[in-house]
Amino acid sequence: ISTTFGFTMAVFLAIPSTDIYVQVAIPVPMRQLFTYKVPAELNTKTITLGERVIVPFGSRQVIAIVLSIDESTEYAPEKIKSVLSRVSDSFNFSPTLLNFIQRCSDYYHHPIGDVFQQALPVLLRQIKQPDVELPQIWLTKSDLSNEEQATTAKRSPKQAELLTMLKQHHGMTWSELLTLGFNKAQLNALEKKQFIYSKTRTVSQFKWQDQALQQENKLALSPEQAIIVATVKEMQSQFSCHLVDGITGSGKTEVYLQAIEQILAKSQQVLVLVPEIGLTPQTLSRFEQRFNVPISLHHSGLNDKERLQTWLEAQRGTAAIVIGTRSAIFTPLHDLGLIIVDEEHDASFKQQDSFRYHARDIAILRARQLDIPIILGTATPSFESLQNALTGKYHYHQLRKRAGNASTAKITLIDVAQQQMEHGLSGTLKQAIKNTLARGEQALIFLNRRGYAPAINCQECHWVADCQRCNKPYTLHQGQRLLICHHCGSQKRIPPQCPSCGSVRIKPIGQGTEQLEEKISSLFPDYSTVRIDRDSTRKKGALAKLLTEVSNKEHQLLIGTQMLAKGHHFPDVTLVAVLDVDGALFSYDFRAAEHMAQLLVQVSGRAGRASKPGRVMVQSNFPEHPLLQDLVNNGYQHFAKQALIERQQALLPPFSFQALFRADANYPSYPEKFLRAMTEMPFEGCQFAGPVPAAMEKKAGKFRFHLILQAKSRKQLHQAVFKLIHQSTNNEWQSKVRWSIDIDPVDLSW
Repeated sequence: ISTTFGFTMAVFLAIPSTDIYVQVAIPVPMRQLFTYKVPAELNTKTITLGERVIVPFGSRQVIAIVLSIDESTEYAPEKIKSVLSRVSDSFNFSPTLLNFIQRCSDYYHHPIGDVFQQALPVLLRQIKQPDVELPQIWLTKSDLSNEEQATTAKRSPKQAELLTMLKQHHGMTWSELLTLGFNKAQLNALEKKQFIYSKTRTVSQFKWQDQALQQENKLALSPEQAIIVATVKEMQSQFSCHLVDGITGSGKTEVYLQAIEQILAKSQQVLVLVPEIGLTPQTLSRFEQRFNVPISLHHSGLNDKERLQTWLEAQRGTAAIVIGTRSAIFTPLHDLGLIIVDEEHDASFKQQDSFRYHARDIAILRARQLDIPIILGTATPSFESLQNALTGKYHYHQLRKRAGNASTAKITLIDVAQQQMEHGLSGTLKQAIKNTLARGEQALIFLNRRGYAPAINCQECHWVADCQRCNKPYTLHQGQRLLICHHCGSQKRIPPQCPSCGSVRIKPIGQGTEQLEEKISSLFPDYSTVRIDRDSTRKKGALAKLLTEVSNKEHQLLIGTQMLAKGHHFPDVTLVAVLDVDGALFSYDFRAAEHMAQLLVQVSGRAGRASKPGRVMVQSNFPEHPLLQDLVNNGYQHFAKQALIERQQALLPPFSFQALFRADANYPSYPEKFLRAMTEMPFEGCQFAGPVPAAMEKKAGKFRFHLILQAKSRKQLHQAVFKLIHQSTNNEWQSKVRWSIDIDPVDLSW
C-alpha cells in the first residue's frame, strides 16, 4: 500500500493489457494525476495528449485533460474506472502549451488540474459543449453617401463616431466595439438605417498583406526608440528579454507598435498583456489605428462566449494580435512571435488567490520556451526586473525624453500640517486647481480609496460599524445607501441610529472618492466633475465611455483611484493632485515603499503629456520623510538603486527568494500550530519567519496566519517547499486548516 498526498492506493506490478490507460488532470485541488481506462470502442481514433475527455469522479462527471498514455498500469485493471466519452472537437492543448502549463504548475507548486482549469475557457470546462459560432464583423455599406454621414453626425454624434470607426477599420467585432465604449443601441440604430451590415469573418490563418499597415499613423522614431526596435528585430529568432525603462510619455507604445510590425510582417502572432481592463480600450484604439489586422481581446469585461471566441481565434491562427489581462498568457496562439508586457511592474499581474501565478514571470518562461523575444515596458521597473537588467540578464533600454515637446512634470510636496484644510484639500491645492480650470485645462485628483467614507461611527459613544466576519470597519457607499465590507463583500443597510446607545448622531469618518466627488462639485460648481473607480465603471463599456468623454474635454475635473494612474493619455491634464501617500511610508511590508514610489510616479505621468507643462502636487503629513525627498528630488532611478542596496544588505528579494505559506481556520490556534509544525524541519540555506498573524488577522470569519520561507537560491527554496508539501500529510493539524503556497509573493497583506 502506498500513500500519496493523503490518498491510499493499492500498488501492483505493471500488467500488460490490450487496453489503453490514460493519466488525466482533473480540476480539483489535489496534487496528483488520475488513471482511467480507455475502452476499445472509444479508441477508434488514436487518443492524443492534451485531449479533453469526460470521466466519472466521485458522484459526478468532469472534463479532464489527458497528460500521459500507456498500454499498462501499476494498478489492478479491474479497479480502474473507464473514460465515459471523448470530447469530439479540435479544441485541445498543443504539446507546447501542455509543457508550458505543466512547468507553471511545477514552479508554483500548485495542483495541476487547477492550473488547467485556469488555462481553459469556462465554456470548454463544461460537460455540455457550447455552440461555437463563427465571429461576426460589422462593416459600413459601400454606397453610403457623405450627406447621410453628415446627417447622422448632426443628430447622433455617437452613432456618427461608430460609423467612422467601422469605415476606417474595414470592419470590427462586437467585442472590439464594446471595449471602445459603444453599445448595442447605437449598433442597432445604424443597422436599422441600413448604414451598416454584419457578416461572418473568414476563418483562415492570418497572413500579412502590405495594406494591413496604416502608414499615415506611423511616427518617426527618436534615436533611443530606433535602437530598441533595431535590437528586437536583430534578435527576432531567439529568446531575448528587453526591459524598456521609459519615463511616462516617452513613446513606449510607438516602440511596441514598430516591433509588432516586424513580427506581423512574418505572418506571426503577437500577445500583448496589460495589467487591467482599464488600459485595454486605449491599447486597442492605438493598435486599430496602426494595423488593419484581426485583433482579439481577452479580459473580464467580456462574457464567456466572447472569451471562448478569442481562445479559438488564437488557436486557429486567425487572430494576428491578442490583447488581454493576466490570464491571456494561457491563450493557445498558433504561431506566437512576440510577447509584450506593458506596465510590467504592476501588482495586478500577480493573481492573489487560487493559482497564484505572476503573468509577467510566466510570460518570460513562455518566451524562453518558444525562443522568441519579450518586451517588458514601464516607467517604474519592478526591483526584480531592474536588478536583472543591471546584471545583464535582460537587455536594458532607457527612454529619458518625453515625445514631442512635452516636458516632465515637476512634483511639489505640500505639508498639510501647515495648511488650512477643506474637504481634504489644502488651500494651496485649491488655488492651483482654480488656476488650472481658469486656463481651460483639466485637473486630476487622485485618492486611492473608493466609496464615500472608509467607516462610520457614533458621535456619542464612539461605536464603529465593523464587519463581524473581518473585524474591520464597513465602507460607506452613500450612492447605494449601503455599508460594504471591501474584504469579504458582505453588505448591510446604514443603521438609522446607533445600535449601542441609540443616538442618531452617526457620521462618516474619513473620505473616499464618492465623497470627494461631491465636495469638489460643490467647490467648483461651474465645471464638470467625473469620478472613475471600480464603482462608477461596473457596467459594460462604462470605462471606455468615461475615458472618451475625458479626452473630449466634456469633464474638467477628474477624480479617481489607481485605475487612472497608469497608461492613460490625457493631453489637457496639466495638474495632478495626490491626496494621500502617507500609509506606505510606515508599512511593515518591505515592498510598500516600492509600490508607493511606482504609483506616485505613474500618476504624476498623467500631467503635461502634450505641449502644455504639467505640475504634480502631493499632500503629506510627512513631507520631510527621506523616501519622499529622495523620490521627488532624485527621481525613481536613484530611489530604486538606493532601495536595491538596502535590499541586498538585508538579504531581501531580489537578492533572496521567498515562499509564503498561508493558513486559515475557524479558531486562531489551528493555523498557527499547523504552520509552526512546518518550522520544525531544518533546510540548508533556508530560513523561516513566523508563523505570525496576517496583516488582516480575520477575514470572512477565518483566522489567518503567515509563514515565510526564505532561501539564498531558487533551487534551495523549491526543494524545501517540495519536502514541506510532502510532510504536510503527516501534520496533525492539516485536516483542521485550509492552506496554500505563494511562490514569489508580492503583497504580504493578503
